[in-house]
Amino acid sequence: MAVMENLIGRENARPAPSAGKAAEMPSLIGADREELAAMLRDRGVPERQIKMRVSQLWNWLYVRGVSDFDAMANVSKDMREMLKANFTIARPEIVEEQVSNDGTRKWLLRYPPRGAGRPVEVETVYIPEEGRGTLCISSQVGCTLTCSFCHTGTQRLVRNLTAEEILSQLLLARDRLGDFPDRDVPQGAMIPSSDRKVTNIVMMGMGEPLYNFEEVKKALLIATDGDGLSLSKRRVTLSTSGVVPEIYRTGEEIGCMLAISLHAVRDELRDMLVPINKKYPLKELMEACRAYPGLSNARRITFEYVMLKDVNDSLEDAKGLIQLLKGVPAKINLIPFNPWPGTNYQCSDWAQIEKFADFINQAGYASPIRTPRGRDILAACGQLKSESERMRKSERLAFEAMMIANHGEDD
Repeated sequence: MAVMENLIGRENARPAPSAGKAAEMPSLIGADREELAAMLRDRGVPERQIKMRVSQLWNWLYVRGVSDFDAMANVSKDMREMLKANFTIARPEIVEEQVSNDGTRKWLLRYPPRGAGRPVEVETVYIPEEGRGTLCISSQVGCTLTCSFCHTGTQRLVRNLTAEEILSQLLLARDRLGDFPDRDVPQGAMIPSSDRKVTNIVMMGMGEPLYNFEEVKKALLIATDGDGLSLSKRRVTLSTSGVVPEIYRTGEEIGCMLAISLHAVRDELRDMLVPINKKYPLKELMEACRAYPGLSNARRITFEYVMLKDVNDSLEDAKGLIQLLKGVPAKINLIPFNPWPGTNYQCSDWAQIEKFADFINQAGYASPIRTPRGRDILAACGQLKSESERMRKSERLAFEAMMIANHGEDD
């Protein structure tokens, strides 16, 4: 069985148009309407035209999804030339694209240095499911949290991503999946939500999004703008390991769904698995969750719980979880641990995961067991890591062979 159906290797990487020049110019992507207006005003666009020009650009960028100013058919040639001379709307470079045998797609994307000393790389993952498609977006290059079971946490933080870089992951995925209207579709027309490939986005990629709050906020407000990308806030989920002060702000200022990377129900264990718990222990975290705006049975918080053999998977842990979540409208996602080279953890036995799930279900909480997706291309939960920081090719091939063998045993 082939591990990957498709692979764009480094030698075949597709650079963004005029990547060198584009990296030096400000991007219009990620700017809100007020910022777009200011950028045009600074380039001499007459005040009487500003509102109309901003509306045009917003439509081309986020409804039509163009990445070339010359495609903006109802913008005058002089205006297009001015835009090309001063701004960019280029996509990031695709260094590598992998497609798992289960249909999961992973893109390794390269961005300009912007103070990091060299170009930086992040990973974005698309997970197709029956009736929906979820895009897992990164917010940082690397991570500061050092969660002991997470591959991403073994990569040091290089820098935060900008709103442009966060949003461009969504734009690029929609490009690659054919999620923007064709050029012959009437200008202003949108692909109906029911026909879209990307229906949901989750801030669950590389990094802790609440340590990059302002840029994440700006990107998500553009993604949920009704006159552009038009994603429902109920289809946008931000996952945090527990940055308590910013949880309150997330509810008030972004209004998206919330997910908590929980993974333990006792402070002493969570201190080890999720070290941020030493700063914001469980009591403070749960207080912030109970105060999250709009919380109801129709708007529940998702608690993510990775199943680690003989670490956090006992029935005593399940009982503790129910006590911890008492009074919180919640769903518990049980995540079979996804292995990565060098880890000392093992996934809980499947029978034990099912016992754990049954106990929680009987207590009245939905507790789906998340089907591992994209393990063969290191695209599953906790496996993301920039290619520049990842294993050598020989190590990766050995790991992929091991995953194929394990898959065969499961069958």
